[in-house]
Amino acid sequence: MKPVLSPIPAFTAAALLALAGTAAQAQATQGVTKNEIVLGSIQDLSGPIAGFGKQVRQGMLLRVEELNEQGGINGRKIKLLVEDSAYDPKKAVLAAQKLVNQDKIFAMVAHIGTPTNNAAMPVQFEKNVFNFMPVTAAREMSDPPHKLKFALGSSYYDQMRVAVPKLVKDNKVTKACTIYQDDEFGLEVFRGAEAGLKAINMDFTEKTTYKRGATDFSSQVARMKAAGCELVVLGTIIRETIGTIGESRKTGFSPIFVGSSAAYTDLIHKLGKKAMDGLYATHTAQHPYLDEASPKISFWAKKYQTKFGDDPTVFSVYGYNAIDTFIIAAQKAGANLTVDSFIKAMETTKFPPDMFGSPEASFAPNKRAGSDMTRMSQLQNERWKVVTDYVKAQ
Repeated sequence: MKPVLSPIPAFTAAALLALAGTAAQAQATQGVTKNEIVLGSIQDLSGPIAGFGKQVRQGMLLRVEELNEQGGINGRKIKLLVEDSAYDPKKAVLAAQKLVNQDKIFAMVAHIGTPTNNAAMPVQFEKNVFNFMPVTAAREMSDPPHKLKFALGSSYYDQMRVAVPKLVKDNKVTKACTIYQDDEFGLEVFRGAEAGLKAINMDFTEKTTYKRGATDFSSQVARMKAAGCELVVLGTIIRETIGTIGESRKTGFSPIFVGSSAAYTDLIHKLGKKAMDGLYATHTAQHPYLDEASPKISFWAKKYQTKFGDDPTVFSVYGYNAIDTFIIAAQKAGANLTVDSFIKAMETTKFPPDMFGSPEASFAPNKRAGSDMTRMSQLQNERWKVVTDYVKAQ
């Protein structure tokens, strides 16, 4: 006689279905569906560096639009969600919580600002979400190495270690000073410059700081002038760079000024005009001046102008390149895009120099910054001119 099989009780069948659904959900990768990859970004759209945030956002949007018009990555289109931090770390945490926990992003891309990135990363890493190509060159973006960190260029620390000793030697400087923002960003610039000076047996003659959002730099300039500073390292961004140099010009104080890649922007000479001439700044990608652009950059710039109604900048380049780098790695990761497959793609790809002059980049488990090369430009006749080749930080 054949055994009689009892039917599975309804509640048991429902439980099995629920378990199966839970298992499938657990295996799914956050932010990746059959037709879509969800990316997030936090920009300053209303605070002190909103000029940068707008440009980064537009650069990203242009590359996303290009990709989606071409069919996406292995059949998946990118959905880009952008939140505003106003360059406030507390708001950055709230924005990260929304993007990570509510919008379920796969990666945070081109998040701008050192203090804001540092505040948001723990939220992301708890849910296995990448911090990808942040728009800050702070060492924390790549060091200590973490599987979810990928940063593109040379750190502020290494930029200053390379640039400051060169300017001191070339100009026979005996008194170097600094003014820097009193936060993680400014400290990175200061520490790099300090290390560079120590390497040539020098130290700062005068050190002064300012609070984020400050607009008056008269007391700091007076201190540096009184100290006889011949070179001033600027741990400043847009208006602080303009304010410090402008106040110095008014008082007859004319040292050599050098800033980091945070000060390498067309907004310095557009807003500060001729008074900004002479300023040095470190950088990787080059500002796209359209009257001397290559055919490739000219074509890219026309698309940007048509879409946004203004000219692209180096910060537009940062946003565009961040998405482009993501696309290259995601395509290599294949149809089964997961956190692990994306990491493997990043660590096994050599990203070639781009049309904007950025150097080749590569990554490894213990190397989360794609490049350690730095070069320097100077403002001459209200335009950035490259004055050094790429130099590797030693």
